[in-house]
Amino acid sequence: MIADDLLDIASHLTEGNLTQTHLRRAVSNIYYAVFHTIAQSNADTLVGDATQLRDQIAWRQAYRALEHGYGARRCQSAQSSSQFSEPIKTLAAHFVDMQSRRHRADYDPDETFTPQDVVAIISETIAYISAFRAAPEPERRAFAVYVLMRDRQD
Repeated sequence: MIADDLLDIASHLTEGNLTQTHLRRAVSNIYYAVFHTIAQSNADTLVGDATQLRDQIAWRQAYRALEHGYGARRCQSAQSSSQFSEPIKTLAAHFVDMQSRRHRADYDPDETFTPQDVVAIISETIAYISAFRAAPEPERRAFAVYVLMRDRQD
């Protein structure tokens, strides 16, 4: 899975002779791991996972439908929704937090990260992703609809 590979790379970036560039890249990878976790869950729950016969074009479209900005706004509002359990809300909150950290890592030249902080964020992310993946499929499907589709006001 892309998310797991990104977390592995982030972990490797926290080893050895570290620079801020290594740590910044690790933070960015962590955000993208969360992003790809949600994108894959969206596609798997809406179209079908790899164990099912699925239309690959539809699956790819569902995977790519997650937008960074809209997804973050919906994840922010999902945190106060009674519709979702704690594993979903926790990953939603982490998505918002990691997007902010990624922006600082990628665009703020004065931002600094410590190896200890990045390692702790990786550990948290692994736990949050694991809990999210264990959430019931119908709830993850509802979350997919929530983060992908606009609410109609009419």
